[in-house]
Amino acid sequence: MESIKNHIITKAESVREALIKLDKLGSDAILFVVEDYRNKLIGSLTDGDLRRGFIRGLGFENNLLEFIQNNPRYIRENGYNLNTLEEYKQKNFKIIPILNEKDEIVDILNFRTKSTLIPADAVLMAGGEGKRLRPLTENTPKPLLKVGDKPIIEYNIDRLKNVGVKNIHLSVNYLADQLIEYFGNGENKSLNIKYVKEDKPLGTIGSILLVDHFEHEDIIVMNSDLLTNIDYTDFFKFYKDSNADMAVAATSYHVDVPYAVLEVNESNCVKSLKEKPRYTFYSNAGIYILKKELLNMIPQNQFFDITDLMDRILEMNFNLVTYPINGYWLDIGKHEDFKKAQEDIKHIKL
Repeated sequence: MESIKNHIITKAESVREALIKLDKLGSDAILFVVEDYRNKLIGSLTDGDLRRGFIRGLGFENNLLEFIQNNPRYIRENGYNLNTLEEYKQKNFKIIPILNEKDEIVDILNFRTKSTLIPADAVLMAGGEGKRLRPLTENTPKPLLKVGDKPIIEYNIDRLKNVGVKNIHLSVNYLADQLIEYFGNGENKSLNIKYVKEDKPLGTIGSILLVDHFEHEDIIVMNSDLLTNIDYTDFFKFYKDSNADMAVAATSYHVDVPYAVLEVNESNCVKSLKEKPRYTFYSNAGIYILKKELLNMIPQNQFFDITDLMDRILEMNFNLVTYPINGYWLDIGKHEDFKKAQEDIKHIKL
């Protein structure tokens, strides 16, 4: 909320006070003028607005309202889409206020620090013991193992933050206190981080029912031990454009056959011949987007995997789509994966 405070000035404040605030903001120099008693938006103010006012003959003694832009662009809370945000970026808007239904500023979108605002909540599965990585995980939960200069899970949380995902739930179990102590309530990252903990194993999706409230209608679910630069914005757009009930991110897996392959029919008659073909398969990458209403398919307090949910979706003829990851992806499950991650992080941008 500190960024909101920095960009707000009341209509009763002076021109001099406005100049001081704009100077402190540096490259983010824009103020949003509000009513005295609440953050109801009246207009916007920049250095240029003040300069043009002075040219017109206004001075430091004039009311701030005489300098402002009366119809600033804004985003309506829970009432925007990614295409609108992309249009603002293309038109070189840098900072835009987010308003509630009462026209009060509830947040600020700064395209310098956030590439977009995906209207979704997120759940990160962070409760596993990481047995294959022992002894590294004997006293440290796998998501907190450091790759480069920060924990695996923090890369994922920071990337979600960069696309405007603000509400993040961590499903924890093994050494949960360390995760809770490390991230707290998310305030230091300007996030809302909450935790759910299983009393018994609930599979790879069952614990999502322990979350008491989701603000948005779409939920991003992912494993916390992944290292990836997946384009969440493109993933979400694909999910929406496909009118999908659930989207599964997938990573490609190639199989090179070192021999000629004969393709035959049911009578063993050869139909074609392929010399040393390469076959491409797509594997579940552990990142999903799903409609909140699908949670009704998950049984309460029972072991239930994400693949069980996918089976039910297919049985019900709902729309399940696959999104291929074109960038970097690594599932850190074994020691050789962890070693690879330490090398890869030197050369990739996450």
